[in-house]
Amino acid sequence: MTSSYASALAAASDAASSQHYPSAALYMVATPIGNLADISLRALHTLQIADTVACEDTRHTQTLLRAYGIDKAAARLLPLHQHNEREAAALVVERLRQGQRVAYASDAGTPGISDPGARLVAAVGAAGLRVIPIPGPSSVTAALSIAGIATDAAAHGSFVFAGFLPSRSAERAARIADLATEDRSVVLLEAPHRIEALAGALAVLGPRQLTVGRELSKQFEEIASVQAQGFTAWLQADANRCRGEFVLVLHPQPASKGAGDELRVLRLLLAELPLKSAVRLAAEISGASRNALYDAALDIKKGAA
Repeated sequence: MTSSYASALAAASDAASSQHYPSAALYMVATPIGNLADISLRALHTLQIADTVACEDTRHTQTLLRAYGIDKAAARLLPLHQHNEREAAALVVERLRQGQRVAYASDAGTPGISDPGARLVAAVGAAGLRVIPIPGPSSVTAALSIAGIATDAAAHGSFVFAGFLPSRSAERAARIADLATEDRSVVLLEAPHRIEALAGALAVLGPRQLTVGRELSKQFEEIASVQAQGFTAWLQADANRCRGEFVLVLHPQPASKGAGDELRVLRLLLAELPLKSAVRLAAEISGASRNALYDAALDIKKGAA
């Protein structure tokens, strides 16, 4: 047990043990996205009393449990990840029918949101068994909370969770073109080895505001507000900025500017004009970066080929 968490387990028992934790139920447990102190008292107690802890990575979860002083034998850990979720879900259903409490934890954050867990919940529900959420850390809500979006579109908390965009450039460009017309906030996730490619693709959105969350809740956390067309330059200003996990919030386009017009206009012009002429006119009409539009045009042409 990490010494600083020695009292956390006792506090979790005092605060949460009086509540009802039914057997034959699946508990979806949110775990920290970086900072171990973000664990909830209910999560600690649930992980402690669970008969089985299903997890995305047994080694990662075992390390997490031991940090809090929760020692689970290897036999009580069940691997359940994107490659075996369907088969492992059947094992979970079997254990639930035996009357077990099963907790599921992905590597970080809330399970089932860009992480495995959705198929598991569907399988348990289809079997007529109970699923109980144990809420807690989420990179999505953490990023939205610091984005400071106060437009009419976001006044009622409306946003789109897009997660990880496709890795292929043409598919990614097409997805960005779709999202460019979205009048709500858009939350994106990205890994360090793909962040520069994503930044280049987002540049076509020109001055659209982007909130960047890098390594949220961790030691080297960094938060910035940049224009989409300036995201690449921000990354390149410091080599360390391409390290770590990213959560991005694409702000809604002000209504007066016509969200996504630059990509819509570009597509229409490409259907009638040579590439360079289409890019030049699209830039003059929309005010977006000509270089970014040129890259987007190449991706659009490639996707249509």
